[in-house]
This record gives sequence, structure tokens and C-alpha cells, in this order.
Amino acid sequence: MPLTMADIGDTNVIKKIGGKAETKKFLEGLGFVAGTKVTVITTISGNIIVNVKEARVAVSEEMARKIIV
Repeated sequence: MPLTMADIGDTNVIKKIGGKAETKKFLEGLGFVAGTKVTVITTISGNIIVNVKEARVAVSEEMARKIIV
């Protein structure tokens, strides 16, 4: 399921990153790599704030749809 459907507070494991090569590279630079645990902290105005690799990162809903957990 895409990250946008994950419940707040639940920890999930990233299974796949979709999208174009540049999108994948951008997300990987932020720490979104297959096999990494990610926790949804909250959603604000369509943006999703997550905890990934001991850091809080905000991604747009469009980007979060490309992250499969």
C-alpha cells in the first residue's frame, strides 16, 4: 500500500519506491530506501511528516504515493 494510506503512529517497512529515476534518487537521498522502517508522525495540509532513519522528513502527498510500504 502507498505511504499515504499508512496509519499515524504505525511503523512500516518500505517495500518499493516508484516513479521516475530522478524521483527515486531524490527520495533515496532523504532516506527512503527499500527495507527501511518508516513511521508516519502526522499529516498537515496534504503533506506527510514521517520519521525515517532517526530523522523527521516532510514529503508531499504526491511523493508519498510513490513510497510503497
